[in-house]
Amino acid sequence: MILSWKVTFVHLGYVGDKDLLKITCVVVGKIKEKYFTDAVKEYAKRLRRYCKLEIVELPDEKTPDGASTAEEAAILEREGERILKALREDAYVIALAIEGKALDSVELSEKIEQLGVRGISHIAFVIGGSLGLSPAVIGRADEALSFSRMTFPHQLMRVILLEQIYRSFRIMKGEPYHK
Repeated sequence: MILSWKVTFVHLGYVGDKDLLKITCVVVGKIKEKYFTDAVKEYAKRLRRYCKLEIVELPDEKTPDGASTAEEAAILEREGERILKALREDAYVIALAIEGKALDSVELSEKIEQLGVRGISHIAFVIGGSLGLSPAVIGRADEALSFSRMTFPHQLMRVILLEQIYRSFRIMKGEPYHK
């Protein structure tokens, strides 16, 4: 059986400056609610002056009600294969995972800045689907980042991530932002 899937590349906030850090958000699932879409567009617009932003949307697998552990593992594996294909070799990969390291906003800003100082020019953040991320994706990641021990819908997590990236750049530049 041949499976096909569609990848949607959402190019937001590209600027002409080659020296800007490239941030790619590889995300599983589409945003359906307009208010989340509007928030993503707003933060992408704000980020234009700080980085080159790309959002790569990958389709999510439908998880049947009462799916067995084996079915869930197969779904994670399929989504994981898509994610791994979307990640570029040159990217420093940060997987968003509950079991990852928790940072506050200043620490995330320092992390992004330190990566730039180390010569990293491309950071990819990965947001999984409703079942999380496959072990293969976690294994590919350079590190795992936790925003909370709580579970958030991937649409909301995308907004939260973009807001925190924006906040990070504001902190780095010494620009005011709400505390």
